[in-house]
Amino acid sequence: MKKLIFLIFISLSLVQCIAIKSKTTTTSSTIPTSSSPNNIQQINPKLIIGIVVDQMRYDYLIKFYNKYGEGGFKRLINEGYNLENVHFNYIPTYTAVGHTSIYTGATPATHGIISNNWYDKFSKKYIYCADDDRYSTVGAKSGGNKSPQRILTTTITDQLRLAQNMKGKTIGIAIKDRAAILPAGHTATAAYWFEGNNEGKFISSTFYMNELPSWVIAFNNSGKANTYLNETWNTYYDISTYTESLTDNNPYEGLFKGKDTPTFPYNLAKLRKLNNNYDLLKAVPQGNSITTDFAEATIIGENLGKTTFTDFLTISYSSTDYVGHLFGPNAIELEDTYIRLDRELEKLLNFLDSHVGKNNYTLFLTADHAVVPVPAYLNSLKIPGGYFDSKGFEKFVDEITLEYFNSNELVENISNYQIFLNKEKIKSLNLNVHHVSQIIADEIINFDKVYKTVTAHTLQTTSFTSGILQTIQNGYNQKLSGDILFSLEPSTIRHSKKGTSHGSGYNYDTHVPLIFYGNRIQKGKSNKYYTITSIAPTLAHFLHITEPSGSTDKLINEVLK
Repeated sequence: MKKLIFLIFISLSLVQCIAIKSKTTTTSSTIPTSSSPNNIQQINPKLIIGIVVDQMRYDYLIKFYNKYGEGGFKRLINEGYNLENVHFNYIPTYTAVGHTSIYTGATPATHGIISNNWYDKFSKKYIYCADDDRYSTVGAKSGGNKSPQRILTTTITDQLRLAQNMKGKTIGIAIKDRAAILPAGHTATAAYWFEGNNEGKFISSTFYMNELPSWVIAFNNSGKANTYLNETWNTYYDISTYTESLTDNNPYEGLFKGKDTPTFPYNLAKLRKLNNNYDLLKAVPQGNSITTDFAEATIIGENLGKTTFTDFLTISYSSTDYVGHLFGPNAIELEDTYIRLDRELEKLLNFLDSHVGKNNYTLFLTADHAVVPVPAYLNSLKIPGGYFDSKGFEKFVDEITLEYFNSNELVENISNYQIFLNKEKIKSLNLNVHHVSQIIADEIINFDKVYKTVTAHTLQTTSFTSGILQTIQNGYNQKLSGDILFSLEPSTIRHSKKGTSHGSGYNYDTHVPLIFYGNRIQKGKSNKYYTITSIAPTLAHFLHITEPSGSTDKLINEVLK
């Protein structure tokens, strides 16, 4: 009897275990289908658009406000979130560095893009930020041996692709190759840029593809570039109303070849013959127009914003930079370029509304750097400013090394306001590299227009928390940068006395617009101080994805609903 009861007990226990195991197996194989915050495909917009306006100072939003229409800058300001006090937090403020910092959320100290071009102390030659001889041109004879491989970190565009298991598309477009390639990141579906001279086409690299898609070929064959260069550039409004700028033909403007004066109108069909043909398109407002056209063609051709995944399109309007360099920020040509860019933004926004859907996209608009007023113009108003004598500086450095070390072979290269020492020569003379660096840094402060100097050793052993030295430190990359770094006095540039440039850590170069707009973005404005490197982590939080690998800055929480 006892044996029978024991067998019944064992049987019941086995049945119960099998039931529990069956239940557990069933539960563990069930895939959640709820729209939780972790399901990013259900809560994220269909398309993210990053717009970078090359060389746009923040004050252009205000200065030209009354000339803008209702559907471009004003729409973004009034219906989006306008951050009025956003700055770059490093030197140098150049195009490649700006685009990379925006999309990585890091400074050159981390992401490794320390300039547009720089001296490579390992190969002993100058290198370009996007050059890569492992790849070749797609769509033209040359201009496409490019890749983003010099970026040492991930971008927000990379992180979105990774979060979606490489689903969704990321595409970068611009007139400039670096402005298309660097924002799109390492994992981009494609990047396209405009090849001028006698090509007049958008091209790419074998890093992305082996041949251009049919829609790009169709766009290039449409004749749009040629059509724009058969136009005459005149002011959008009556020229007498351009009271925000200096008079036409002021003494601080540069010239196109073939023009005796920097005055309207500009006969582009005539000027293109003397200004490298299609290269002229880059330096007039029509360059921004063809960028908008190509952005719309990209959205249609690649079906962006139409799948269950989130796509990312990076757009850089580059012509503003070319115009700004040539004519300066107080020229009617510059003002008219922004008035016309405002119309391009309106056209793009209306296209996004109709093709992607007004509630299906989110965008931000910012700049890669700003610009200094023409120093010669400031001087005419008795405001300090000036021009740096590069050749005189090189001679001065030679004199220092001869005086202190009886050699003029201790300096290997001077570029980008950095001095690279010849370590082998210093070692052969039994000199201490830190001592040589400090002597040179202490002496070059005496050269005209040099304002701050610091050695690499100091940057490695000291933490600067404010001012120009902090921006130099944020731009210093221990592996890639020089041994002595220096900056110039305010409003001082290395440039001709007509037109202007950028690159410093002063407000005129660092203060840029930042507007978020669209799906899940608050309406409003803020004058809180933020750095440009806050954009990427903010987008990561917005998209519920991991931040780029080098990003360390704070979020701009107030822009998000």
